[in-house]
Amino acid sequence: MSFQQGLSGLNAAAKNLDAIGNNVANANTVGFKQSQTQFADVYANSLTGAGGSQVGIGVKVAQVVQQFTQGNVTSSNNPLDIAINGGGFFRMDNNGEVTYQRNGQFQLDRSGFIVNPNGAYLTGYPANASGVLLTGSPAPLSINTADLVPQITTELNAVLNLNSGSLPPTVTPFDMTDPATFNHSTAVSVFDSLGNAQTLQTFYVKSAITPGDWDVYAANDGVQIVGGGATGQITTLNFDTNGILTTGMPLAPALAVPATAAGATGPSITLDFSGTTQFGSAFSVNTLNQDGFTSGRLAGFNIGGDGTILGRYTNGQTAVLGQVVLANFANPNGLQPLGNNMWAETSTSGNPLVGAPTSGSLGVLQSSAVEDSNVDLTSELVNLITAQRVYQANAQTIKAQDAILQTLVNLR
Repeated sequence: MSFQQGLSGLNAAAKNLDAIGNNVANANTVGFKQSQTQFADVYANSLTGAGGSQVGIGVKVAQVVQQFTQGNVTSSNNPLDIAINGGGFFRMDNNGEVTYQRNGQFQLDRSGFIVNPNGAYLTGYPANASGVLLTGSPAPLSINTADLVPQITTELNAVLNLNSGSLPPTVTPFDMTDPATFNHSTAVSVFDSLGNAQTLQTFYVKSAITPGDWDVYAANDGVQIVGGGATGQITTLNFDTNGILTTGMPLAPALAVPATAAGATGPSITLDFSGTTQFGSAFSVNTLNQDGFTSGRLAGFNIGGDGTILGRYTNGQTAVLGQVVLANFANPNGLQPLGNNMWAETSTSGNPLVGAPTSGSLGVLQSSAVEDSNVDLTSELVNLITAQRVYQANAQTIKAQDAILQTLVNLR
């Protein structure tokens, strides 16, 4: 008489109850992946080979497998909360030990590094001072809070329409303070080497000699910049009979704008009027862009779907601060759970495939969001009832075996 089958059934049912209980306990754990207990039957070895009448000796737990299915994505108010929608794991540096996790709840430490609640560093591709990603070996990511360095203006692109019906001014010569000496004007802020703003004005005068020509004058902070033209203009724009600009663009040489702040270098600006027209409609400014800006403080940042961390500055500029990377495995079920929402690589999982989100089999990131546990609480409670009944049934087989054994002992 053997109690082997019932005892193995009790042990297996207890393991199943443990797995279900762990799933239920982690129903609210961000990034948690539920486990499933898988069983296998047990047969004794036979010297004469397998027999059709051989009775099994019970059951064993084959393995406890985590289910790496997608959890629901829930919005949060923390811009450093990141959810993975798809495959992949965050790659963490835990005091030199590389671990992996799906929990995307992060924060900044006192040094500006992005860390999880256990102090492990989120890794990715850092960016240099020019915002270029250093896509070599992943390194701990930090948010650089230094001021954005100002950029001196080097280019000005102006797309205008100069009214072909305008008449040449009757008052000459050009005087920037007298509107009767010019037809139209524009103004734009440009920046010196220290980020100080200066106002660059351009004035447009219809030529009295050639109908398709417009003389362009310039002034910096209210002081005229004398160009190389016969009357001090910086250039002359020529248009054909269809109103199309025929002057070569961009203009050379660059316009030297003197600095008005002490210790600064004034901008040398390449003027580009490409696209400017002379049509029979009112004067209009379609584009007036320059490439300089003043310094700026970091006002905030956000993380894009491809993991790029983009900083927003008080001067209206943006800059790349780094990029989060993800890692995936040929066999995620081979990862070793470490607790604290982390896994470690093993020989069974295979080598990590590290790359930027959205590439290959890697998922998309969503900032200000977290991935909920993928535990289906309703299903787990039903499984709990079933596992309890299985445990009770195995206990009954032991009870029946005991009753039979008692009957045999009582035989006279």
